[in-house]
Amino acid sequence: MEICPTVKNILLLDSDGKRVAVKYYCDDWPTNSAKEAFERAVFSKTHKANARTEAEITLLENTVVVYKFVQDLHFFVTGSEDENELILFQVLQGFFDAVGLLLSGNVDKQEALQHLDVILLCFDEIIDGGLILEIDANVIAGKVASNSIDSGAPLSEQTLTQALATAREHLTRSLLK
Repeated sequence: MEICPTVKNILLLDSDGKRVAVKYYCDDWPTNSAKEAFERAVFSKTHKANARTEAEITLLENTVVVYKFVQDLHFFVTGSEDENELILFQVLQGFFDAVGLLLSGNVDKQEALQHLDVILLCFDEIIDGGLILEIDANVIAGKVASNSIDSGAPLSEQTLTQALATAREHLTRSLLK
């Protein structure tokens, strides 16, 4: 058993089991087709559960899966079979709540796709290489928001969404002069 709790992956799937955003932190699924097969297996095992009010836990292929649903999005955090489910639950809850804060409570597939960069930044703030960095939703959302608002950064260091927002802002200023 490892000393530090670790996460195998974070999955954000839609109500059809298709990827919205995923991040893998281990080599259990070496190919993209293996990852997609795992995602289908997770979805088919969990999609009939009523995990809208409380998170649920299941075991699949020697992997603990903690999950929660909201509208047309399915949030999953997985760990090894000997991982502490309560810790995985806290990671899931931190991710779930941070996304809710960052999307101003409008947590659905369309909003998630429009703000995909924010969700991917959440992954990076929560976990690094499988090690859990942060689980407090307010801290996660604060760090992500501060990273995504920095319009003074050079264009090469901005995400596509940030770069488009910066360009739109500059265009608006030049038209108003």
